[in-house]
Amino acid sequence: MKIIVPMAGRGSRLRPHSLTVPKPLIPVAGQPIVHRLVKDIAKVLKQPIEEIAFVLGDPAFFGDDVVSSLTALAESLGAKASIYRQDQPLGTGHAIMSAKPSLSGPAVIAYADTLIRAEFDLDPHADSVIWTKRVANPEAYGVVKLNANEEIVELVEKPETFVSDQAVIGIYYFKDVAVLKGKLQEVLDENVMNGGEYQINDGIKRMMADGKVFKTSTVDEWMDCGNKAVTLETNAKMLGFLNADNEEQLVHDSVVLENSNIVDPCYIGENVILKNSTIGPNVSIGSDTVIENSVVKNSLIQNQTTIKNATLDEAMIGNHVKYDGNFTKISIGDYTTME
Repeated sequence: MKIIVPMAGRGSRLRPHSLTVPKPLIPVAGQPIVHRLVKDIAKVLKQPIEEIAFVLGDPAFFGDDVVSSLTALAESLGAKASIYRQDQPLGTGHAIMSAKPSLSGPAVIAYADTLIRAEFDLDPHADSVIWTKRVANPEAYGVVKLNANEEIVELVEKPETFVSDQAVIGIYYFKDVAVLKGKLQEVLDENVMNGGEYQINDGIKRMMADGKVFKTSTVDEWMDCGNKAVTLETNAKMLGFLNADNEEQLVHDSVVLENSNIVDPCYIGENVILKNSTIGPNVSIGSDTVIENSVVKNSLIQNQTTIKNATLDEAMIGNHVKYDGNFTKISIGDYTTME
């Protein structure tokens, strides 16, 4: 089994955080989004992963440190890491085809801006499985249309009239991903574009037209990381799951507590110092961060940051930040929001 992970987008909805850190590498509950996604997929597949192919964008943004991180991730799962570059932002189909040498055999394709919680078995009779989540407002999503045999016969983007309540979440299984590769090559050769981009759906529709069997598999939880609000919500949900599972150490042994309290669930990384503060619930704090005389809840704070004299709720703070709630002088860059 292979896992193909397109992650070339820079994540404009998560600015300013995605200006310096690619969105898939922003940490949720102490680990980058893409790390958690790939590990969760590997866990539910319940079979060996031979290769993980990552499709990255501009090397100036996805640099050597990103490559090293992703290579280590793949190797930790016993897989070979393959790194590809999407030289232009020309859509999902184009991103997948950027990994053309790896497109053979059984594979899962997963876009690295969501997280899942699921238990499932792959349908051995299906040529492909598209993972979905039942939603209350299907008109806001791309959804699947099913026939009487519960097979997918159509993909409908933001339907104005009801088609189904099963939204496509961006994770796909192909019994032989080379078939998709062939259809996407046709899409590229014929210059079939939607919204100025080459889309995976156009390859899938051609597979359906050839009679390939597509089935759905549903996930228990689908957690988006598209903007600040939903990323904080996802962070809180993931902390709750991890706290209940009790499989990961969420508070590192090196954390220094001085007259401070931690209200679970929280993730607190290495060498964090907490002084005269109350932290939690639903807070993630990166390594080497110092928090003094503060109350922080429902927030995500990254590495090597100093917070003093603050009351924070639903805050998202990046790396190397110095924030004092008693500030009189301030320097704020592009895309920063203070509410």
